[in-house]
Amino acid sequence: MELRTLPRLTIAIAALLATSPLIAQASADPALIRARRILTASPLIDGHNDLAWVIREDKRAPRNVDAYDLRKRTSGDTDLQRLRSGHVGAQFWSVFIPGDIKDSGYARVQLEQIDIARRMIERYPEALTFATTSRDITAAFRTGKVASLLGMEGGHAIENSLGALRAYFRLGVRYMTLTHNVTLDWADAAMDVPRHNGLTPFGREVVREMNRLGMIVDISHVTPKIMHDVLDLAEAPVMFSHSSAKALTDHPRNVPDDVLRRLDGNGGVVMVTFIPAFVSQPVADWELRLSRLTSGKPTAETARIGAEFAASNPKPVATLKDVADHVDHVRRMAGVNHVGIGSDFWGDPEMPTGLEDASRFPYLFAELIRRGWSDADLVKLAGGNMLRVLRRTELVAARIQGQRSPSIATMKRGAGEAR
Repeated sequence: MELRTLPRLTIAIAALLATSPLIAQASADPALIRARRILTASPLIDGHNDLAWVIREDKRAPRNVDAYDLRKRTSGDTDLQRLRSGHVGAQFWSVFIPGDIKDSGYARVQLEQIDIARRMIERYPEALTFATTSRDITAAFRTGKVASLLGMEGGHAIENSLGALRAYFRLGVRYMTLTHNVTLDWADAAMDVPRHNGLTPFGREVVREMNRLGMIVDISHVTPKIMHDVLDLAEAPVMFSHSSAKALTDHPRNVPDDVLRRLDGNGGVVMVTFIPAFVSQPVADWELRLSRLTSGKPTAETARIGAEFAASNPKPVATLKDVADHVDHVRRMAGVNHVGIGSDFWGDPEMPTGLEDASRFPYLFAELIRRGWSDADLVKLAGGNMLRVLRRTELVAARIQGQRSPSIATMKRGAGEAR
């Protein structure tokens, strides 16, 4: 580059900034500056990201961790640069498997997903580091790396075996969502037909064994009755890895106020999710109408009906402010010590406006600053509450392990199949 071109380039950059209100406004926004300062000083812990499944399903190179290059901008919502821009300090990578793949073998697919997540973490040692404890998170944050933990999404993967549960823990899994969208032999899913009216005796044994291991009991995806049963039983804090407030958006996946009010007694945390249908009633209503139109129809007809419905009924859009409303509500009902962030980024192009990808977390914190949140409370929201849950879970596990041996209960002996 010739030196005489520098003034011209400088003028061009200045002109671009002057004619780009969004860039200029963002760079000068005091709330955003303050949000970034807070997140630079304390770790943001995101409770749920489905990147491992995105890699598995990638059309260009399915399951190929090397081909899905996080050092470049990906076609999805998560890569190394966007994690850095979003100030993510720790990430629970979901090792999700669907509940409708029983014929493929739940355990086989679960092990494959753990393998994908572990290989993904190992491929980027300059940016990611495998973590299993609260100390690992704080150590990673000091080195500028993203502490990478694993969370299982659905107890179907243990195939009614506490031995399998223990094996997954040894592989690094640190929370398990009791169900996904399919009711199990021992627990009812919120998005399926309930069969048990709560936890069965074996389901109770699953919770007890998770507490003994030090695996956090995640009660996103379950019915309110299961939520209450777990809160009655759990010796350690629970978590909702990716749920929002049912009082604001009436969706089965959200948390009712009577459950939120119990979290102070348990010490658990609701990690508010960004999924549009969970944070916006208009979006939830739109999706419900569409599901009723397509229920029971063949796949080809479902696509046609969906296209026609969307053409005549444009889908509403959720926003960052909708998510902030849910964060505010959880704080109001449960208390500031019991709220966190669980984005559930999974490559969805329809995430809320303002929270489109993993770089956007500071903008949510800036909105909460404008609503009057203090720095101390934002530190709790970012990761302080989740760190407390992890530490308490570890302490409870150490105590229980000194009191009882691993459970040998099965569905047929010692725990029973149902109430």
